[in-house]
Amino acid sequence: MNEAQRIQALFTDLYHGHPWIDVTLEDTLSRITAEQANQRPLKNGNTIWEIVNHIIAWRENVLKRVQGEVLETPSNNYIEKVEDVSEEAWQQTLETLETTQKQWLYFLSTFPEADFEKEYPVNKHSYYKHIHGIIQHDAYHLGQIVLLTKMVK
Repeated sequence: MNEAQRIQALFTDLYHGHPWIDVTLEDTLSRITAEQANQRPLKNGNTIWEIVNHIIAWRENVLKRVQGEVLETPSNNYIEKVEDVSEEAWQQTLETLETTQKQWLYFLSTFPEADFEKEYPVNKHSYYKHIHGIIQHDAYHLGQIVLLTKMVK
């Protein structure tokens, strides 16, 4: 197994496999309704839905970075109020998250090992560090989502 395959396994485990932390994005989010996802149990905190949209946007951002695009991160850090709070819109959000999962797995299946050493010019971090960073980012926010699910009704 090469490094890209090992990283694919980490992405898969965290999304819907058997990660060491014993919770996954797919399983956790599949039990949340649109109404729950849009609740704000912490006055100055984010909703689950805002966090999921943030995860999606950062997955897309980092994927573009490691494909050679230079991006400007928006000042809102991809945290925006959700306008359409219907169940259909929530399901579409979950489908978009799944699409980013498929995009990452495909990208890693075609990624040349030598490119792990390439640097993103804005912050000088290697592509390897960016790729592991997005997995860490997903796990960090999954923890927030798990806590928020205990607070929503």
